[in-house]
Amino acid sequence: MPVGGLVPQAVDDPAELVVRNAKIHTGDPSRPHAGAIAVRDGMVAVVGDDRDVAPRIGPATKVVDALGRRVIPGLNDAHLHVIRGGLNYVLELRWDGVPTLRQGLAMLREQAARTPKGQWVRVVGGWSAEQFAERRLPTVAELNAAAPDTPVFVLHLYQSAVLNRAALKAAGFDKDTPDPRGGQIVRGRDGEPTGMLLAAPSALILYSTLAKAPVLDEAHRKSSTRHFLRELNRFGLTSAIDAAGGFQSFPENYSTVIELAEAGELSLRIAYHLFPQTAGQEVADLTRWIEMADYGDGDEWLRLNGAGENLTWAAADFENFSQPRPEHEDYEQEFEKAVRLLMENGWGFRLHATYDETIRRDLAVFEKLAAEGLFPAGNRWLFDHAETVSAESLDRVAALGGAMSVQNRLSFQGEAFLRRYGPGAAADAPPIREMLDRGLTVAAGTDATRVSTYNPWVALHWLISGRNVGGLVLRPPSNRVDRQTALRMFTLAGAELTGEEEVKGVLRPGCYADLAILSDDFFTVPEPEIARIESLLTVTGGRIVYAAGDYEGLDEELPPVAPDWSPVAHFGGYQPTGVRQAHALTEAAAESGLHREWRIRRGLLQETDGPFPTDPCFGAPL
Repeated sequence: MPVGGLVPQAVDDPAELVVRNAKIHTGDPSRPHAGAIAVRDGMVAVVGDDRDVAPRIGPATKVVDALGRRVIPGLNDAHLHVIRGGLNYVLELRWDGVPTLRQGLAMLREQAARTPKGQWVRVVGGWSAEQFAERRLPTVAELNAAAPDTPVFVLHLYQSAVLNRAALKAAGFDKDTPDPRGGQIVRGRDGEPTGMLLAAPSALILYSTLAKAPVLDEAHRKSSTRHFLRELNRFGLTSAIDAAGGFQSFPENYSTVIELAEAGELSLRIAYHLFPQTAGQEVADLTRWIEMADYGDGDEWLRLNGAGENLTWAAADFENFSQPRPEHEDYEQEFEKAVRLLMENGWGFRLHATYDETIRRDLAVFEKLAAEGLFPAGNRWLFDHAETVSAESLDRVAALGGAMSVQNRLSFQGEAFLRRYGPGAAADAPPIREMLDRGLTVAAGTDATRVSTYNPWVALHWLISGRNVGGLVLRPPSNRVDRQTALRMFTLAGAELTGEEEVKGVLRPGCYADLAILSDDFFTVPEPEIARIESLLTVTGGRIVYAAGDYEGLDEELPPVAPDWSPVAHFGGYQPTGVRQAHALTEAAAESGLHREWRIRRGLLQETDGPFPTDPCFGAPL
């Protein structure tokens, strides 16, 4: 394919793919910039300029002209619930990126009209009231009006869910349904459920209710997963570390992704973890898995990366910032058994830990085992989240050979955190610069899909700007990172968590040919525009797995989204902000202003109050 004077030559070892006329950020300190790259057998063969790749172009080489655009190594989300998310992706109405509640409700109303009897409309993660111009959640009345007969379940962060009348009936909630432990069913004066579920503080009530909704059959789960991976490729993701999670049992809930890997149909590399599901039998589950599989089993597309993000349920802290920090009972005895088992068998692990109080207790167990020589022992282990981790705890992590993985949960929950803990704590949540200054590996991810969006550029914007999705500054410049550091956290640092840093996260000969041609130059685009970047062409292992714009049609073909009534079939996934959304945003903001004036006239609000007063009962904007 002749492009700009590059013509096929007779070569013994031609490249399958060449990307030229590019601004390549390689991530390789020995050659940080390049203009062209050649790919052979799924690996980077040549990094240089057009003259360097020209001899590798044969008659069958696919040559892609980047047209001067920025090219980066493929992104790696270090904490993504990709396996669970893929099983349900086509069933979910995504409010990710939707700028107004008005638009979200219109989408919901339209979807309810096409959803067949017996199915639910579910909005699960990727959005926050803070992103809406109206600055509030939908009401039960609005859900009932939008879908009088179709069950609707709307999950909001780790805090709450809103159900319409039909969903309450489908879920079996009535006057006699007791509140589960750690959760509350909000009731009216007649004792009947209103449609609001609260995590108090455990989100189990939210997830167990969602689990009552219909699921896909195996054929549709495969299709759903493939379309979810394509959606991730849309943003330049080529790898992810799956953090497992509740309602994700091994091996049954892993069969879909395993079968896709065996068929060569994954477009994203996945390193996965195993998460004990039943309180009281965690050590027995871990023992069984260690007997079933070896740490690191798999290949470059799908591989076992250890246990977690919970090892024992009793040690997990809840990240519902609208509620006080939970106080744990003693959990150390069983927790020590689990950690000892993993360390003695050479398994790595990751630990969900939101608060420093939890981290200190976990570290005390590790230090006890260190006295026996089990730490540091070469096993890869890390803490996830760590919003309130202290400097002292970070020193202890470093001494024990650990790493950190941070996620942009405060992009969506930042205002709740700020209200509860104050601006000083919010400025350090999490203390990213202190982690990096200690030389710790600090990888970045999203924690999608049930709270944060899976769009990595929203997380990259948060790392760089310190702002939440509503534009509120939470972290000062002293606790932000520059663009190159943020990109490294989303590429090479993730590879270090899986022991693949020699072949992944950089573009140099001998590394995986994982890369993305971006819609905008990440290094020069204005800071607010970072969150709007997408990939125009994504390559994983030398395969073009996503293509748009000038490159549309170059990617691998996928079967149509099924079932045909799927929200994804009609709306897609993440909603880009365009002209239509901008008009809707303006209208919703004006409507919000009129509502504020109405409240002032009736004495419900003072002129001096801020633009978005909060409801003291729920800590949510009125």
